Amino acid sequence: MRDILINLLFPLRCPVCDGIVPAGTGRICRACAGKIRYISEPACRRCGRQLKEDTEVFCTACMSEGHIFDRGVALYDYQSMKNSIYRFKYKGRCEYADFYAEDIYRRLKNKILAMEADAIIPVPLHRSRLRSRGYNQAELIAKRLSELTGIPMRKNLVKRVRKTVPQKKLDARGRQNNLKKAFNIKSDVVKLNKAILVDDIFTTGSTMDAVAGELKRRGVERVYFVALCIGEGF
Repeated sequence: MRDILINLLFPLRCPVCDGIVPAGTGRICRACAGKIRYISEPACRRCGRQLKEDTEVFCTACMSEGHIFDRGVALYDYQSMKNSIYRFKYKGRCEYADFYAEDIYRRLKNKILAMEADAIIPVPLHRSRLRSRGYNQAELIAKRLSELTGIPMRKNLVKRVRKTVPQKKLDARGRQNNLKKAFNIKSDVVKLNKAILVDDIFTTGSTMDAVAGELKRRGVERVYFVALCIGEGF
């Protein structure tokens, strides 16, 4: 009853169409639930990108370029949720985070728990971007995912110490150079054996590799990731 009253006063917005979701009916419009395209098998065993053929093991990108992270999974095809992600990141729709995290948990729970991670780490924003936006979208997802999985969130282990150009504006080489020395790791990371990075969008993997490289340099044995969206057309 309390949740219904809260929803009546502060109605939830559907993460797909941004319309008001009737109180007590969930976090998404019933009509919109079928519009989401989920990543399904077969998926790349390294980055989680959708594959076309059952005989494929890795996507073309992962076969041509090595990665520092060990493995990752993604939930949505980017094109079907790009407007949702835009509103989440730039229009203050923080309430979407709970839906995203619960959807990740519902569909990827077994894969995430199989990683046997010691911590969930949201990919950080630079302090200037965090100040202007008011929140880190990856942290909002990671916080709820931590609650659902029981894996502790360690949001302060990784800091973004250099302000970078948005990755979507760069080509693959530019993305790699853009992230050099962008992250700093606290010393107590040595207590971790395995970690899961959480971010909203996986593009080429440059961000995941940059953070994974720093974590491994500090002694973390395996670094995995969970991304909300993955796909083509960034």
